[in-house]
Amino acid sequence: MAQQEDSAQSKLEQFLGEYLDTPSAKQCTERPLPKRKPIKHILIGSLEVVTSTIHHLQIIGYANVGDWSPLVPTGNPDEVMSILIRQILIQ
Repeated sequence: MAQQEDSAQSKLEQFLGEYLDTPSAKQCTERPLPKRKPIKHILIGSLEVVTSTIHHLQIIGYANVGDWSPLVPTGNPDEVMSILIRQILIQ
């Protein structure tokens, strides 16, 4: 009886795995996870130029405005800085 239950459970898992298109445990071990590494983008310039660039990068779909750090004065007159850290897929 327990063997029939195990077989039924196995068939159900196979069906659901195929239906949901989820990889099996074996498939997960065969394909290594992609490696991601950080990259830092630093914008330095006038308030208008940095803000405009951040908005342009959102328009083209690279990064959302909220992904950037707050604007920080650099110590130079009329100059600010903002940083974006992204995780880039390494193949």
